[in-house]
Amino acid sequence: MNSQVRGGTRWKRFALVMVPSIAATAAVGVGLAQGALAASFSVSGQDFKVRADKLEGKDLIQYGGVAEGHDLKGNPAHHPVTISGFSEAKITNMCQSLVTPIPGIGNITLKLQTGHKGRPAVAKNIYLDVAELDADAEFENLDIGVAVGDPSHKTKPQPGTVKSPYAFSQRADKATLSNVRQKAWATTAGTFSLPDLKLRLLGGDQPCYEDEK
Repeated sequence: MNSQVRGGTRWKRFALVMVPSIAATAAVGVGLAQGALAASFSVSGQDFKVRADKLEGKDLIQYGGVAEGHDLKGNPAHHPVTISGFSEAKITNMCQSLVTPIPGIGNITLKLQTGHKGRPAVAKNIYLDVAELDADAEFENLDIGVAVGDPSHKTKPQPGTVKSPYAFSQRADKATLSNVRQKAWATTAGTFSLPDLKLRLLGGDQPCYEDEK
């Protein structure tokens, strides 16, 4: 059964996938700092944290999927995720972090910050594989239970869609998320522009946000 909600809808801590995420590599970070870059990012065996003050996305499509990769021992691994796609997303004051244990050294944190000087980060044709998200969310022209791959929607599903008659899906003309806290496995984007990029490698455990107790 399809259910529809029209107009602005605010849901506290709705498990919607939202913020673009960047893999832990300095080379990619430098490329992004120089301008827009076609991007496909994942971290094998680890999820990474993203915090943002605000995300404004156009042409949302959301559905279940499976992120394929490897665990820390190099074995194939599959992670159930919610996939969200946007034709365009603008992210204000974004922080991404990945904490990695290094034998003999301890934890090392790679932290990336962008969109914090009045110029938001901008991604086009972006898809996000996310396990957890907390946020305040507002949607315009939201359809729940629409068929995945509906040809009338501007944002098309990516490979990895869950093939099931019970699979959840939804779409909206616009999604605005505030106070975003997210854990993600991977992100792909046609282009991703990160103004005023700051990329730091820090000693210890210094994530963008702490998990709730």
